[in-house]
Amino acid sequence: MQSLQPPEFVKTIISRLEAAGFEAYMVGGCVRDILMGRVPKDWDVTTSARPEEIRSIFESTVPTGERHGTVTVIIDGNQAEVTAFRSESAYTDHRRPDAVTFVSDLAEDLERRDFTINAIAMRTDGTLIDYFGGKIDLEAGIIRCVGNAGERFTEDALRMLRALRFCAELGFEIEPLTFAALKDCAPLSVHLSPERVRGELCRILLSDRPATIEKAFALGLMDNYVRPGEIVLVGLPLLPRRLEPRLCYLCINLLRSGQIKETTAFLSALRFDKRTISLVSKAAALLLEGLPDTSGAMKRALFKSGHDAVSLALQTSLDCESLSLLESVASSGDCFTLDCLAIKGDDLLSLGFRGKAVGEALLFLLEHVIDNPDDNERNILLNIIKY
Repeated sequence: MQSLQPPEFVKTIISRLEAAGFEAYMVGGCVRDILMGRVPKDWDVTTSARPEEIRSIFESTVPTGERHGTVTVIIDGNQAEVTAFRSESAYTDHRRPDAVTFVSDLAEDLERRDFTINAIAMRTDGTLIDYFGGKIDLEAGIIRCVGNAGERFTEDALRMLRALRFCAELGFEIEPLTFAALKDCAPLSVHLSPERVRGELCRILLSDRPATIEKAFALGLMDNYVRPGEIVLVGLPLLPRRLEPRLCYLCINLLRSGQIKETTAFLSALRFDKRTISLVSKAAALLLEGLPDTSGAMKRALFKSGHDAVSLALQTSLDCESLSLLESVASSGDCFTLDCLAIKGDDLLSLGFRGKAVGEALLFLLEHVIDNPDDNERNILLNIIKY
């Protein structure tokens, strides 16, 4: 495995902590990425200094999670999370520790972490402190819990989804005893907040191996949101690496398998934002109805669902002919919305239309114009509606 050098600001943070008499190491995901030859997105440092001591050493800090020992240190616009060595008490809610105790022993700090590949510390000279065989597991492509896997998953049930996410992102396999514990502990996923589940779900869907999400459903990790069962998502890796088409593909398959009744309720339960819920729900409904295959059908779909939803449905289906049809209709200049209709409500009011009759008449004329685009002229439409 190729080893990359940490940036200067990280070296500065560690050297200043050491100069003040404290131990300090890079730790967690950034070490894992360095060992894999990947450039880390985030930098984490673990230290024997307490939060108040960290703040006293650096001019610019943010108390990101000081109660849990974490202070964000900022140097020249770059930042790293610096966390005091700590141990954790019981996890009553299977989500977070009831209490955190600051300790002076690096081994005790590393022992509380989830997987061996995330429990490696590194000095700035590249020396590793690896008490749990994380480097060996990294080289073998294995996800293994630190210590007793059942205890790790019982402490924080999100670790089960994180294990699958690392499989999806890194192409690793879950070690057999860890996988067995995951299966046994799967019912604990009921304790997870929708936001945390959504976060892991999205990261899996956006990975190189998005179909890994099949295992989350098969293991029962999503039973809080769907009817139990397995799902097959063979086409998922073929879609562009964007959340909306991959999420839409997942939803349409859950609908077809009967594991969810409607897309809106499923996505709302996972606390997706309103735009994503609306867009994916409309696209999934269109896919269930069948894709438009004529100019008129495409115009009606655009009127009913909007361009973004129709485009998403077609991207999800990977139907190149329908995408070409959409482009042709969208660029034709033909009318397929009430806004572009040559006659307005005021015109109908002047003819004596009132109440709901105005809207019904406009929809009637729009239907006519969709099939007869050349008739979208005010005088022609007025004559049609008069007679």
